[in-house]
Amino acid sequence: MKKHLLAIGVALLAAGAVHAQATDTLAKAKAAGKVVMGVRESSAPLSFTLGNNQYTGYHVELCQRILKAVLPGVPVEYVPVTSANRIPLVQNGTVDIECGSTTNNATRQKDVSFALTTYVTEVRTAVKTTSGIKSIADLKGKNVATTTGTTSVALLRKHKRGAGVTFTEVYGKDHADSFLLLESGRADAFVMDDNILAGLIASSKSPKDFMITGETLNVEPIAIMMRKDDAGFKKAVDDYIRGAMKAGELNLLYTKWFMQPIPPKNTSVNLPMGKIMAGLVKTPSDQPAEEYNK
Repeated sequence: MKKHLLAIGVALLAAGAVHAQATDTLAKAKAAGKVVMGVRESSAPLSFTLGNNQYTGYHVELCQRILKAVLPGVPVEYVPVTSANRIPLVQNGTVDIECGSTTNNATRQKDVSFALTTYVTEVRTAVKTTSGIKSIADLKGKNVATTTGTTSVALLRKHKRGAGVTFTEVYGKDHADSFLLLESGRADAFVMDDNILAGLIASSKSPKDFMITGETLNVEPIAIMMRKDDAGFKKAVDDYIRGAMKAGELNLLYTKWFMQPIPPKNTSVNLPMGKIMAGLVKTPSDQPAEEYNK
């Protein structure tokens, strides 16, 4: 009986140690000999692929710098995530840090943690320049593309100017797929973060054929995502970001990815830093989207 109880005790201690390591990202990465970065394949200029398992972008480069500082010498493994699976993969430990285009909101904060805000986007609408669509009201009876696992169309329906405007949702599995729906004519509009729309338009076959239009549906703080209840890792990430803001490093990184030509087509997204983000560089915050849209 004593041996049985001893075995149970050892098992419980081992389970506790595994759980503790799972919530201590720095310890987990050192023990595993790698840190896993979640990346997006088509969220330019924040996070996107160049093919052959090469990922780049504003948030990817920022995360690379963070990880080099807080986990020196630990190799980075890149795992592509989608809007639908990014939160579960962070929660279950498959991904240690998600460096994509995720909005920090109150609902998500119940499941994961967010670093200090490093980009602020406005949710707007991409259309073809010949569509005649200039406002939410013009979407009546149209097909509107949205990416599975995102909140954009829900915001459109909640907007006061969307009251009584009926439209049909068509779903893309990722942002590139959603833009293809617009590009091919299967959708009349694509509602998404303006930076993603601008990136997709800039890298399209004919950028002049598209434009971003309509009312701002929501202001959304975009941030690096981590596991919840890992205060040590969040502090390390936040400390680096805070230092990068103070030193001007973040401004330079922003200029590189939003104002200068970027791969793969060497075109510029041309989205200057907005007033809200400029303010956050001076006074960093990890407040959720709800605080910006009261």
